[in-house]
This record gives sequence, C-alpha cells and structure tokens, in this order.
Amino acid sequence: MFLCGIIPIMKSVVICGSRRYKPEIKRFAKSLIKLGITVYAPYLHEGKDEWNKLSEQYKTFTILGLTHDHVYKIKMADVVYVYNKNGYSGASTTLEIGAALAMNKPIYAYSNKDKELCRNTLFREIIKSPRKLLLKLK
Repeated sequence: MFLCGIIPIMKSVVICGSRRYKPEIKRFAKSLIKLGITVYAPYLHEGKDEWNKLSEQYKTFTILGLTHDHVYKIKMADVVYVYNKNGYSGASTTLEIGAALAMNKPIYAYSNKDKELCRNTLFREIIKSPRKLLLKLK
C-alpha cells in the first residue's frame, strides 16, 4: 500500500501465543519479517532457573511488565495474529485477545479448534501461513 502513490506504508502484526509453541512462533515471525512486515512478537524467554530465584514480588513486577509490554505491542500493530496451534490459548493469550477486541483490532488465528467458543467467535479468519496473512494487510 502506498501513501499518495509514493511512500510505502508498512503494515504490522503482533503475534500472541503460548511459550509452548516458541519454535513455531519464531519461525512464523521470521517468515513475516522476510515478507516485509513489521512484527511485534512476544518475549518467549524461558529462564526457569532465573525465574525460580526471583522473589514473589519480583515475579509479580516481571509479569506486570511483560503484560503491559505486549498490550502496548497490540496497540501499535495493525492486526493481531493468535498462534493457537491445536486450538490452545492460555490465560495471557486470552487477556491479549480481550485487549485487541477493546482496541478494535482485527484478530486472525492459526486454528479454529479452540474449544472456548468466546475466543473462536472473535477470530476474523483462520490463516495458516505468513503469505496468506500478508494478503490481509494489503
């Protein structure tokens, strides 16, 4: 898409999803970036040893910061993509879907096998590939 036919307008996607799909989310994001899309991905760091050493207070502040950071990414993005392989969305992803809904962001998802009907009804379309998602951004 071009502004006044001269300057290209970059489109952006925020990816929401569980750490259990870390490799798949990273591959999906990398493919989108190669297609010229700005991607806001979740932090998928798994520092279990580091986490276990934190006090409960620091764990709370860490989770608070990560949650606010991802909601901000949702605000910056043009569209939201929920990577919910096999229909799985955890508590954080559900919260992020709610934030996207409140911000009137179009929400696309990887799977329609989500057993939670409330989430399924919010997905504009099921899209399995970065190339197909790119078509929604034009």
